[in-house]
Amino acid sequence: MMELMHPHVANALGIIALAIWLHLFFGRGWFWRIRKLDADAFVGKVPIEWPRIVAVVPARNEAKTIEAAVSSLARQDYLGEFSVVVVDDHSEDATATLAGQAADENRAGDRVKVTSASALPEDWTGKLWALNKGVAGDAAEPPTYYWFTDADVSHAPDTLRRLVEQAEQKTLDLASLMVLLQAKSLPEQALIPAFLYFFLMLYPPKWIADEELSTAGAAGGCILIRRKALERIGGLAPIRGQVIDDCALAKAVKLSGGKVWMGLTRESTSLRAYRTFGEIRDLIARTAFTQLRYSRLILMGTLAGMFLTYVAPVTLLFAHDSTARVLGIVAFLLMTLSFLPTVRFYRLSILWVPLLPLTALFYAYATWLSAVRYWMGKGGQWKGRAQAPREV
Repeated sequence: MMELMHPHVANALGIIALAIWLHLFFGRGWFWRIRKLDADAFVGKVPIEWPRIVAVVPARNEAKTIEAAVSSLARQDYLGEFSVVVVDDHSEDATATLAGQAADENRAGDRVKVTSASALPEDWTGKLWALNKGVAGDAAEPPTYYWFTDADVSHAPDTLRRLVEQAEQKTLDLASLMVLLQAKSLPEQALIPAFLYFFLMLYPPKWIADEELSTAGAAGGCILIRRKALERIGGLAPIRGQVIDDCALAKAVKLSGGKVWMGLTRESTSLRAYRTFGEIRDLIARTAFTQLRYSRLILMGTLAGMFLTYVAPVTLLFAHDSTARVLGIVAFLLMTLSFLPTVRFYRLSILWVPLLPLTALFYAYATWLSAVRYWMGKGGQWKGRAQAPREV
């Protein structure tokens, strides 16, 4: 095909692809430099007084993971006052019962409360409604921070302590950790590292922490938010219908003048396994079109951009014109060099690195599927709910 392409067209394609990768490699907050984002290497100062923390765990049909999640919270070595509220989001399994059992087994029944969310209002997503219940049902003495953490995440015993040290030392209003997703099965190894890579590309942590920039992002599996910051934005109600709730929360906090930070950790891990390509496809499709603001125009631009960014450099390697080949080679090298640290972070073979273009094609397919599901009234699918607003 490249032999049939006019050399001028091939060169133009190569210039565009290389320009994209020069920008991504050097001009997007060094998002790919994983070591710089490693929160596990942070050594913080011990606060003079440890603040009171309330962890809120929204849980819907999490019978497989809730015991491990609650146990990890019960085993936190936090030195201040700490309690946990597990909010059962209309589960159809034994989530609530198992959460209570895990608390009792860890002798934390006095610190772990299991409650149920009331009927879900039409304009709220399930997770945010459950979080709102946990915040509203707090004890009379208000905490300094809320710790929003998912029911499928297991934390190291020192996770909360290190998060608080980050927040107190840097006077953060919101501190978030991207937990380690599983990369054991073949589909996970092929696709999950790219999930982190693309997320960091969209929300470069260096830009998130920069108070002069509007970029705001967070990882919903582990968010520590200052109570006063939450009150300042009006609680969770202003973002009640957001499907990408973690980034919406971070944006609201940053717009209100708050300081936001996000890092990576290997010490807190996701318990959710993805054993098939279809399961990861659905993970991507749940929010991809939401990320594009449900716009057909942005969707077409995104798909075209993914072709220019990931497919064009590979195609140009086989170009008849030598200049086009060189442009393709340099673009491809920048692509692989930027992806390598993420693959190493997951401790996988470097043979996965040059396969990023194939992975990008899968993500493009899942993004298109996300749009199709939205047009069919099935957008934002999660645990049997279509949470995206219907197309008008």
